[in-house]
Amino acid sequence: MNGLEAYQDAAVTTQSKGRLIILLYDGAIKFMRLAVRELEKGNYEAKGRYINKAQDIINELNAVLDTDSGGEIATNLRKLYSFMCNRLSQANIKRDPQIIREVITLMEELNQGWKAITG
Repeated sequence: MNGLEAYQDAAVTTQSKGRLIILLYDGAIKFMRLAVRELEKGNYEAKGRYINKAQDIINELNAVLDTDSGGEIATNLRKLYSFMCNRLSQANIKRDPQIIREVITLMEELNQGWKAITG
């Protein structure tokens, strides 16, 4: 592991759980924006890669939800994450940037909520 990789690893592993969620949301939003950009340029292969990366992040967020401790909020987030992944799949198939933008809006709202909670 080189110096940069070690720094990046330490930067991620020392973050609070709330901050890690924000970083994941930021990453998913970034990949969805890149997918829209590539879609509008007609680069469908890159669009698909970026959508898949966003879905991977959303699926990870979903997988780590603790529905026992999180109760109704965690259950609702699970449904929302599933909805987002389904919409992104539709956007990928239909090549529809508006659907991706809808998911970006949802993710940005969640992200703002986490930022408010974590300070």
